[in-house]
Amino acid sequence: MTAVPETKKTERRISPAVIPMYIVTVLFVALPMVYVIGITFLMKDEVFGITNQVTLKNYADLFSAVNLKVFADSFVVAISTTVLTLLIGYPFAYFTARFSQKTRSFIILLIMAPFWINSLLRLNGWIILLKANGAINEGLLALGIISEPLKILYNNGAMMLGMVYALLPFMITSIYNSVEKMDWTLIEAARDLGSKPFSAFLRVTLPLTMPGVVAGCVLVFVPSMGLFFISDLLGGSKVLLLGNLIKNEFYQARNWPMGATLSIAMLAFTFVFIIIYKKVTDDKTAGGLK
Repeated sequence: MTAVPETKKTERRISPAVIPMYIVTVLFVALPMVYVIGITFLMKDEVFGITNQVTLKNYADLFSAVNLKVFADSFVVAISTTVLTLLIGYPFAYFTARFSQKTRSFIILLIMAPFWINSLLRLNGWIILLKANGAINEGLLALGIISEPLKILYNNGAMMLGMVYALLPFMITSIYNSVEKMDWTLIEAARDLGSKPFSAFLRVTLPLTMPGVVAGCVLVFVPSMGLFFISDLLGGSKVLLLGNLIKNEFYQARNWPMGATLSIAMLAFTFVFIIIYKKVTDDKTAGGLK
């Protein structure tokens, strides 16, 4: 009887090169997160700061009428932004992937170039274009299309324009990565078997690019709930988003515990969408998150 050789257990060793990364993660991510979670259970001081009194009132206040309305408005804005960026980004990414490698690289470069400029400066550019004496109104007046300037700034439409403009590159690049890796012979096979173009798109192209679609929706939906500066600059603060509410609690009301509680609620939304992404795409790491 031959003896079965013992299998050697491989030990996972942490490379010394990654130790500084772990230290930075603990100091600047883990510890601040623990602090934020901790102060959600404390009370605001009557004068300034926080007290040592433990309470669950902050979590109960999440379900107040005002906060629920802010959550609802933020959700509607986030859904609208996601749908608009998807409707614009999917065709753009699809047809971009059909170009030659050189042309594709140039187009992606044009998409990413605005990120080299501060977002506030880019939004101020839109203010210059949309204001009453801006380029758009002046052009329409010069062509005789309108008799007086249009009110296209400081409203919900201008805010949605800013949201789509700021987040569209995330949707395009996510879908583009999926379309570029797609096996085009499968579409040709579907066409050879008699499938019509739209049917081939629904049965072959869309399922193959669904991971990119879901990733793009996550990357657009989550930030759009907290981009308070877009609502302030282009929307005139007429719509109070979750990001605006968090900012107001910290800087105006000086209610750090409530602001931290709202931040944790927003973080919970993020984890929900990461879980959805993992379920839909069967991605076990979700871009590095396990």
